[in-house]
Amino acid sequence: MLVHQLISRGADDTAAFYGKESATYKQLRAAVAAYRAYLHHAGVRAGDTVGLISRNAAEFVYSYLAIVSLGAIVVPLNFQLTAREIAYIINDAAAAHLITAAALDLDAELARCGYRGELVQHVIPAVKARLAAESFPAAPDLGDSLGADSPCAIIYTSGTTGNPKGALLTHGNLVSNAAAFREALAVTAADNVLCVLPMYHCFAWTCAVLNPLLCGASITILEAFAPKETIAAIKEYRVTAVYGVPPMYNLLARIGDPGDLAGVRFFVSGGAPLPEKIARQFEEKYGLPIIEGYGLSEASPVVTLNPPAKTKYYSIGKPLPGLEVRVVGPKGETVAPGTVGEIVVKGPSVMQGYLNLPLETSLALRDGWLHTGDLAYQDAEGYLFIVDRLKDLIIANGENVYPREIEELLYAYPGVTEAAVIGMPDELRGQAARAYLVLAEGHALDKKALREYLAANLAGYKLPRDYVVLDALPKNQTGKILKRVLRDQVAGGQTADQVG
Repeated sequence: MLVHQLISRGADDTAAFYGKESATYKQLRAAVAAYRAYLHHAGVRAGDTVGLISRNAAEFVYSYLAIVSLGAIVVPLNFQLTAREIAYIINDAAAAHLITAAALDLDAELARCGYRGELVQHVIPAVKARLAAESFPAAPDLGDSLGADSPCAIIYTSGTTGNPKGALLTHGNLVSNAAAFREALAVTAADNVLCVLPMYHCFAWTCAVLNPLLCGASITILEAFAPKETIAAIKEYRVTAVYGVPPMYNLLARIGDPGDLAGVRFFVSGGAPLPEKIARQFEEKYGLPIIEGYGLSEASPVVTLNPPAKTKYYSIGKPLPGLEVRVVGPKGETVAPGTVGEIVVKGPSVMQGYLNLPLETSLALRDGWLHTGDLAYQDAEGYLFIVDRLKDLIIANGENVYPREIEELLYAYPGVTEAAVIGMPDELRGQAARAYLVLAEGHALDKKALREYLAANLAGYKLPRDYVVLDALPKNQTGKILKRVLRDQVAGGQTADQVG
């Protein structure tokens, strides 16, 4: 099955979408066909790359599915990007078309990055107006020219240095991941899935759009996360499955009432490590555990998920059906349970490679295994526990310091609502830890008391050298804390006082 064929699963009168624009599956299929006809008339052909930039909306789904049904490759773009960043991706992907919620002034930036060609922008309100006023000839059926190995999407991931990389995903990559996720979570046609995370992000697209479409379920679309509005939508539309990120659950644990989310069967967390404090507070209030999973865009994205019947705090769960996951040492050898190593993944959802980057592709994909750059260990029952990102590892006096271990203790400290730990240069130790904190209203930081608390729980070489209180930690649209922003501030010479 191909990505655009997933919409055939739902019954005609079943609600595909709730929210600002509601639609049945019959209406969804008609809308995708109309967008498909329009885009073919506008010149989109098999093999073309087409950018798509919009907030969460039914039109995002119509556009995405119409693009890939034509054999073209969709490039979802973060709507928060600047014109320079968008132009880089358009040029790198050689996109000739851009579907956008509002017209963008990109000419100068496209010229600056050497873009060759003429970018045609299709502004969604104008497209809707044209479709309401006229009809276009149906686009031809591509028959067997499209298959599971056909390119479907290019997902641009944040680069650790320099420009983002485009992970090339096939129809088979995405559909297999949605199917494996269904086996692990057992979403059915009776479910109503909340899509509040941004659709351009692989987590939201696969889990909150493709998976429910595969199951013939309904989707409640919210443009963005706002706690009160989200709770109201969950109650109004009778949402049964919620996919979120730790900061979202942190807020829900603090402001909601136990009855607000009583109809939800599954709460799933991904995108960033879930602190145990948040997980426990949420379960105490709402009576259900948060099911933590793990993935990355290069794997379409879900790799592991806690079994709903037996979740473990701090664990990212077990591999999805059909995926092989190992924890390996520096030479690629599988390490014993309890030993920290790098997570590597093999299976049908692993990307084809990075667009235009053969060296980076060869480094990421070795002997058929995707090297994730994430450090973890596995327990005797096969549950995986993320320790940290390989790039986030701090080496102090030759000893490995894992920021997440410190962060878990900081989250458990009274008054701390958010925490992030990074490494910074240290003349004596090579590197030292710096902790960034967000405090609850009415709390002040007693650094002496905090140091004593950490010293009672950590070896001396793991203790942060300094602490910085911020009003908020930098985050991306999915709520993931952007440690690279904090590292950039340190690299730029800002002191703790300047940052805080």
